[in-house]
Amino acid sequence: MTNNIQAIRGMHDVLPEQTPLWQYAETIIREVLASYGYSEIRLPVLEKTELFKRSIGEVTDIVEKEMYTFDDRNGDSLTLRPEGTAGCLRACLEHGLLQNQVHRLWYYGPMYRHERPQKGRYRQFIQLGVETYGMSGPDIDAELILLIDRLWKRLGVRDKVTLQLNSLGTIAERLVYRNNLVEYFQKHLDQLDEDSLRRLQTNPLRILDTKNPAMKEVVENAPELMDYLGEDSIQHFKAITAILDDLGIGYSINTRLVRGLDYYSKTVFEWVTTELGSQGTVCAGGRYDGLIEQLGGKPNHAVGFAMGMERLLALMESIELTIPPSVDVYLIRAGEQAERVGMQLAETIRNEIPGLKIQVNCGGGSFKSQFKKADKTGAEFALILGDDEVSRGEVAIKALRDAEIPQQTLSHIDLVAFLRDQFSA
Repeated sequence: MTNNIQAIRGMHDVLPEQTPLWQYAETIIREVLASYGYSEIRLPVLEKTELFKRSIGEVTDIVEKEMYTFDDRNGDSLTLRPEGTAGCLRACLEHGLLQNQVHRLWYYGPMYRHERPQKGRYRQFIQLGVETYGMSGPDIDAELILLIDRLWKRLGVRDKVTLQLNSLGTIAERLVYRNNLVEYFQKHLDQLDEDSLRRLQTNPLRILDTKNPAMKEVVENAPELMDYLGEDSIQHFKAITAILDDLGIGYSINTRLVRGLDYYSKTVFEWVTTELGSQGTVCAGGRYDGLIEQLGGKPNHAVGFAMGMERLLALMESIELTIPPSVDVYLIRAGEQAERVGMQLAETIRNEIPGLKIQVNCGGGSFKSQFKKADKTGAEFALILGDDEVSRGEVAIKALRDAEIPQQTLSHIDLVAFLRDQFSA
């Protein structure tokens, strides 16, 4: 007997009983983004490998170890996107969207990284990305944080996350800091782990983000980037915190919070949780003005964030949520005439009440088995149609969730009126 083919390791299925929570979250995300005037952009999952080497950097774990890269039939090196920022910016440059324009954009879809799968981290994962272009002031940085805060509230998880802020200053300011940081760590090589020793020459700021408890003391005593910031960077950061203070958005300043890529500047932020074990970051972002020139564009401004949906959904599963059922009304049919008329009746109801979710029993079965199916869907009402009801031009309706509503028999016209009244909200 041939073994069944299974999904690739780290690439998981989202089953029908799980999709209502995904759809619920996705609907709210779209509503919140629309309320701030953000527009969707849809991007390919495949890009030229060079795009990620130039944007992320060749001496990073993502490029060196995690990307799904292959040569196509023409010999071109292609990569399944490991993140969305580079592709979004590539599209904007290619189509001239950054020429004396401002844009607020978002995208949603699968990303790919070959890393060790664990809860909340997969090799194919779904990510929401939000990118803004052409705005240099601190107000757009703050707006992104306010948008995320509103999203947490709408999703019911605001008390599960906390906001951490930092400023990386300008690239020039960070270069001075970088040199001093390397000098400091070189005096403490015996306290650095293997990963930090490797990063010391390639990306020393990432050492500050280590999760190794044995390095806690050496990291705490390292120079702080805030001490190297110029007046403009300091005022930019203070303006952001002032907006957040005015609106009562809580935050903490984490001077060890860094983004590992050289094109980041000034604002960086993370929303973190203690509910998901070691995978504590649910959303992260910052200002990345330097990437536009790095990809061949003229000097410009960019701020954005990314949010992993699997981690967000895991967070939402930790609270009690009432998700609207996928079916409102279930139509039970028994008898030859009822089978035929039932289909017509369902279509009439859909025409009269757009948006009503009505499922028709198919495949036969006894009344008892059909009622079990109706209950399993989560439907509010079951419509019962037999040949006797057909002969009288009526339908019986039974409430499945509210015992206070009596079972009754209605004409087709009255049934439509009844359902419209029940689901008008």
